Amino acid sequence: MSRAVRKAVIPVAGFGTRVLPATKVIPKELLPVYDRPALQYVVDEAIAAGIEHFIFITGRNKGAIEDYFDHAFELEAALAQKNKTALLDTLDALRPEAGACSFVRQQAPKGLGHAIWCARDLVGDDPFAVMLPDMIMDGAKPCLKGMVDAYADTGGNMVSVEAVPHEDVSKYGVIEPGEDKGVLLEMTGMVEKPPVDQAPSNLMLSGRYILEPQIMDLLGAQAPGAGGEIQLTDSMVTLLKSRPFHAYKFDGLTYDTGSPQGYLEAFAAMALKADEAASTALLSGLLNGERRV
Repeated sequence: MSRAVRKAVIPVAGFGTRVLPATKVIPKELLPVYDRPALQYVVDEAIAAGIEHFIFITGRNKGAIEDYFDHAFELEAALAQKNKTALLDTLDALRPEAGACSFVRQQAPKGLGHAIWCARDLVGDDPFAVMLPDMIMDGAKPCLKGMVDAYADTGGNMVSVEAVPHEDVSKYGVIEPGEDKGVLLEMTGMVEKPPVDQAPSNLMLSGRYILEPQIMDLLGAQAPGAGGEIQLTDSMVTLLKSRPFHAYKFDGLTYDTGSPQGYLEAFAAMALKADEAASTALLSGLLNGERRV
């Protein structure tokens, strides 16, 4: 019987260069997507999946992320004084329990694989999730929850996948699929950003993983790969030779908030989801050159 997945590693050390200058002083993970930071959607997804310990891999100038998950005493005192209890309740509901968050400095931008390896002592001997904070995943069933449920039956390792146009496969890591098991696919391999004519499928790795702790030893010995960085994909390919891997076919939409277009799409989608009538009216007015006062 597989051990439950209770820890999630969330790498938040990146510079956010694709959305400069907005991210010059604000961490990209804290850019608002409608009424809350992008990172909050990822944490909410983790909570829905039963995650109890959040391990954030941070870097210099990312202290605001730690502050976000802490009490804001002056703000909360001012809200209490003005009897704004609804706002206080909202802040309380969004804040994880004391001790649920750990923060580890990556210290140097050596790639996603290196960032995950920095969490090795906190992960220990437990299976763990990896959640890329750029990706907001919206579906009837939260993506990581679906993966955790499937993992309880299969064990091993798991990645989320999503179909993309075949001409775009060179932008992503893609899997080599094996037997189709419904919501899951067996995996026989994976390739990072393959040429279009060499791609084994059009199923991209969409930013959610469940990994066995053995990956940490492989990452620690992993040579730099694409871009001169320690690539998580390279160590997963090695682990796949000895341990089972499955791909979870996420039934929903993924928004890449790390790009301007993806950020705009995520903002519009989350606004519509929160208040479809008001957001539709506003967007329609903006498209028609109208202003709301």
